[in-house]
Amino acid sequence: MNEQAPRGVSVELVKVGRSFGPAIALDDVDLMVPAGSYCCLLGPSGCGKTTTLRIVAGHESVSSGDVLFGARNVTDLPPRARGTALMFQSYALFPHLSVLDNVAFALKMRGVGKQERWARARELLGVVAMQEYEARMPAQLSGGQQQRVALARALITEPQVLLLDEPLSALDPFLRVRMRAELRRLQRRIGITFIHVTHSQEEAMALADLVVVMNQGRIEQAGPPREVFNRPRTAFVAGFIGGHNVIPWQGGSIAVRGDRLRLAKGGEGLAATVAALEYQGSFILVTATLADGTELTAQIPDDSFDAAPLAPGDAVSVGWEPEAAHALQ
Repeated sequence: MNEQAPRGVSVELVKVGRSFGPAIALDDVDLMVPAGSYCCLLGPSGCGKTTTLRIVAGHESVSSGDVLFGARNVTDLPPRARGTALMFQSYALFPHLSVLDNVAFALKMRGVGKQERWARARELLGVVAMQEYEARMPAQLSGGQQQRVALARALITEPQVLLLDEPLSALDPFLRVRMRAELRRLQRRIGITFIHVTHSQEEAMALADLVVVMNQGRIEQAGPPREVFNRPRTAFVAGFIGGHNVIPWQGGSIAVRGDRLRLAKGGEGLAATVAALEYQGSFILVTATLADGTELTAQIPDDSFDAAPLAPGDAVSVGWEPEAAHALQ
């Protein structure tokens, strides 16, 4: 991409609502995505994350509220006038066009001459390390290669905001890890704003500057990945992010990471019964049940487990250091 490519803009949603008849998809959502940042919208199916992405893109209208790109109100602008590009989960490559022509297609629609659009397409294929495949057809590419082509095609219009809808979900686990590293590297290189929808907390933690956890059309928590993971604000976030236990405590509830729980036969703490064990390589995942039925999971390092092994049915005490727990709203 040329050195004068536009940088990203901030994206702000102000009291954005979206209803489909009586069903509320988004409920007064406020969100600020800083310019040039990588934002992941995270949550279960039906939480509103894809509706949010489509509203930012301009493919979905709002029922209330405003969408701002920098100081510009784009709420009523069509997609082409917003300066966004959308990369679909399916990649949506044209099967009858070569890699080069797929990437150049948007410029062809804008009336750009063949040599100029091919030159810019080759430049972007170089950015995503696909220049040697320019003559191939999509059916001749692997899933990861198709994703790179789709990414180059999305970038050729030099958007200020790139929107990605579950772009890694179709890839195998090994390739998914590789491609998310490439996405992050590319985002840092070109400096535009990325907004990425995912249901994978691991993916969001690996990629994002800003993680936005959504539930039932609302934002439960937004912040840097380490903050959201280490200090989930609500029981939903603690449960969805994973690795946390929500424990009834002194009339409320607290969150404690599974790797901070201590399990021991005897001793002081909450009484529990070991329900299941799973070997995870470097640690043993122990599931224990409190008397009230609350299920807890603890990650016990393999050497610690070997020194004091547990078995299903064992009575144990559950404890943690005071600083390992924090109250939930």
